[in-house]
Amino acid sequence: MNGDRFDLVVRGLTVRYGPILAVRDVSFEVRAGEVVALLGANGAGKSTTLGAVMGLVRPVGGAIRCGPHDLRTMATEDIVRLGVGLVPERRRLFTRLTVAENLRLGARAGRDGSDLAAQLDTVFELFPVLQRRYRSPAGTLSGGEQQMLAIARALMGRPRILLLDEPSLGLAPRVVEELFGLLATLRSQGVTLLLVEQNVGAALELADRGYVLRSGEIVLSGSAGELLGSPEVVGAYLGGGGGPGPLEGMAGSTG
Repeated sequence: MNGDRFDLVVRGLTVRYGPILAVRDVSFEVRAGEVVALLGANGAGKSTTLGAVMGLVRPVGGAIRCGPHDLRTMATEDIVRLGVGLVPERRRLFTRLTVAENLRLGARAGRDGSDLAAQLDTVFELFPVLQRRYRSPAGTLSGGEQQMLAIARALMGRPRILLLDEPSLGLAPRVVEELFGLLATLRSQGVTLLLVEQNVGAALELADRGYVLRSGEIVLSGSAGELLGSPEVVGAYLGGGGGPGPLEGMAGSTG
């Protein structure tokens, strides 16, 4: 791997929650400038995988690297400063703080030397509604506006790779379409994206490549076009079969 690049490479990732093996021997990579989708039913291990990359969950095996950096040896705050950002599932904003305060917290957590004014200009260009609601408590924003704020907060840290965990969850179809348009803009600006998303069709329309997790293991991988044409993916997620697809069956509250 070229040390000047900021590719994310995961090899043999294994995570346990006590006696439960949540992720087993998972390997994938996200090359600089790519959009990669991580797909699977609830409980498949997707959120656990993102948590391991961010240092929020400690693996029992495997390797996680960004460029020359070994993320398994780093604290979460150092991973963020390195240039890895996370938009967590269900946003996890500080709802009693204002939009401005949430954005400043994102800048403070991010890479050293961030120019606050320049970063604010960048996110306001992407999310003009946040400029209009700058002094409003985050809890007064609509669901779609809160998701925009969660993404903007992560972008304030100037990430080189952005991890998004179910960004369209609970949003109206019109807002989802707007959200994926914004993600496409980020892609065009060179931001590397690792996307966990239940809206498989939208995710694969945006992504270059994808991986499908089932019961903590990768069972399919390929280009976005290959996965969109896969009978397994069509049957499980895109309404192409008469019953539950082979990738379904793990129901739960975590991904």
